[in-house]
Amino acid sequence: MRIVDLIEKKKNGETLSQEEIHYIIEEYTKGTLADYQMSALLMAICFVGLNDEETAILTDAMMHSGDVIDLSSIHGIKVDKHSTGGVGDKTSLVLGPMVAACGVPVAKMSGRGLGHTGGTLDKLESIPNIDVYLTEEAFINQVNNIGLAIIGQSAQLVPADKKMYALRDVTATVPSIPLIASSIMSKKLAAGSDAILLDVKYGDGAFMKTKADAKKLAETMITIGKSLNRDTRATLSNMNQPLGNAIGNSLEVKEAIETLNGHGPQDLLELCLEAGSHMLVQAKRTNSLDKARKMLEQTITDQTAIKKLEDMVNAQGGDSSYITNPSKFHLPKQIVKVKSRKTGYIKDLHAHTLGIVSMKLGGGREKTEDKIDYSVGIILHKKIGDYVEEGEHLLEVHTNTGLNEELLNEILASYEIVEEKVKKPLIIDEVIF
Repeated sequence: MRIVDLIEKKKNGETLSQEEIHYIIEEYTKGTLADYQMSALLMAICFVGLNDEETAILTDAMMHSGDVIDLSSIHGIKVDKHSTGGVGDKTSLVLGPMVAACGVPVAKMSGRGLGHTGGTLDKLESIPNIDVYLTEEAFINQVNNIGLAIIGQSAQLVPADKKMYALRDVTATVPSIPLIASSIMSKKLAAGSDAILLDVKYGDGAFMKTKADAKKLAETMITIGKSLNRDTRATLSNMNQPLGNAIGNSLEVKEAIETLNGHGPQDLLELCLEAGSHMLVQAKRTNSLDKARKMLEQTITDQTAIKKLEDMVNAQGGDSSYITNPSKFHLPKQIVKVKSRKTGYIKDLHAHTLGIVSMKLGGGREKTEDKIDYSVGIILHKKIGDYVEEGEHLLEVHTNTGLNEELLNEILASYEIVEEKVKKPLIIDEVIF
């Protein structure tokens, strides 16, 4: 078998066999297939695509390129949740404790942020001393003991995807739905859960810019999951503005704590209740979405969800007093309030722009080696559909380096204010399964 023949075959729109796809992934993982040849194949896939069977085979081959976590010793049905990422997305920090408090084990592996989207691990590491890299044995024991663990992915989990993604990033071959879907699903499937809930975001602050593209990606991932015998569902959620009000690591942890205490923003709570309801049904805790929602709401009322978060932080060596007393989080040198220069209704709020501003303040990474400043970020006071008067505060910027004219102008340009009344957007447009 010659790789050049397989590149030619895919370039001509022909279907690759299971044997051929497994050969490609095995050789590339071993390092015997050159980057320039893999780049040519990836570009061919971008142009002509993969069919559903090819995409499922590719996912399976990538999944088995390294460790596959065995979670069978964790009691109960394990449901994993994956978000395609967005500005202010702290869902896992709210949803995980709520679902765990309902008796469903949450064994979650998360990643770090790069660019304008923050990573769950970075947010957790704003809590002093927390350890997000547990051994597999400690990970499983923690989930069996307290029902919840959120940790970093093993270095040996899906090594083919790590190599391929790095190559795609520098060869303009990232935006391909079969490649995106196989990348996401190979990691989710290798992480060992019995069922998967996908939160596929679209809009200005998301990777998928249109609802149509998000739906196509969701349907592709669901097809992969079902072909590999996993109950897979997806929510399509709007990321044309940030989720919640907080953007930035410790700010988002504090907002997650507020939400678990019943005082969080409505859009974040609604997303967690909707997604969590499907997770409880997937875990067979109930067969009714309405009953599942009531169970999740009860975890906030009776404080069992916030206690789960506290237990998790404590189990992973973190200072859990930050959960009970969020005022302990380090404050920045300055909090700068930005005022509106217009009166009217907010029609649009560019999440991507605000995410980039937060990154420039030090709250995100432009390069993988960049260090995070956990204390910086943005707190929104006005969002789409809100009325604002000239001189009223739109948001506040938490900064250790001040707010220069360039960043101020970027912030103001992210708001579109009109005279006509504007409806608040739905947070979840559709659920697919």
